[in-house]
Amino acid sequence: MTSTLTIDFDGAWKETLERYFNPFLLFCFPEVHRQIDWSKDYAFLDKELQEVVRDAQLGKQRVDKLVRVVLLDGREEWILIHVEIQTQVDSTITLRVYQYHHRVEDRFGKPALTLVVLADEQKDWRPCFYQQELLGCRTRFEFPICKLSDFGDDMLVFENASNPVAVVIGAHLNAQRTRKNHEERFGIRWRMLRNLYERGWSREEIIELHRLLDWLLVLPPEMNLEFRRRVLEYEKEKIMPYVTSNEQIATEEGRQEGRLEGRQAVILRQLRRRLGGLENATERRVCDSGAESLELLAEDLLDFTSVSDLNQWLDRNQA
Repeated sequence: MTSTLTIDFDGAWKETLERYFNPFLLFCFPEVHRQIDWSKDYAFLDKELQEVVRDAQLGKQRVDKLVRVVLLDGREEWILIHVEIQTQVDSTITLRVYQYHHRVEDRFGKPALTLVVLADEQKDWRPCFYQQELLGCRTRFEFPICKLSDFGDDMLVFENASNPVAVVIGAHLNAQRTRKNHEERFGIRWRMLRNLYERGWSREEIIELHRLLDWLLVLPPEMNLEFRRRVLEYEKEKIMPYVTSNEQIATEEGRQEGRLEGRQAVILRQLRRRLGGLENATERRVCDSGAESLELLAEDLLDFTSVSDLNQWLDRNQA
């Protein structure tokens, strides 16, 4: 059994929107992209958005960005971008989007365009309007959506994309698809990174996209270290030291070793408290477990009632 690793989708998308706003609109909302004068500067209105969020008291903030742009006809407009990452249907999304939109316009006296990215795995879930009605009084608010799953299942399209946001979307979809298959995720992440080198992306873009791939296509510690070694060997072969170095590998190895030893000590302490004394051979078997197995053991040990349960678990989960 392969455990599920925690992925910070919100953080990765916040970084993506801030760095790749133009390519984001081009890929996800091309009709909007065509109306903007990209020769003029645009600005992220983080302070203004925080005022809205603070006043709204809507609970957990999703990935929201408020951006001031200039249209081709010279008008200055505000765009409110909302990225929703859900693993199940959420009936409150339309109300939240409506409230954010309304509060931006009410607080600053500016018309706002609200765009919603649905980054969930429910292909048939497509909320695109909010509506309420009371005794003949009706409010209806519609907003454009971009459903990431609509881009299809052909991952080669994302791996060979020329738009950096397409690369990020491909990593996002692959992260969801390989949630319990880290070996497949390793291969996908390697192909996507290698394609960046081979398709002639700049050093700066490779470094930035490698960071986002690392953020989304999360690997267990041992596999992540092996991935970095592979990148180092590839860069040596191509004479292009972009992403990693021997010093980074050594530092990461030290960090991994320290974290692993600390995790071993905590789990052994938990096992002793739950099962009593352990034989040295059993403790060595626990310590021989990799980080991924230790993560599983930390969850399963709560069900153990005897040392026999522990040994049976080790027999099942250790080659």
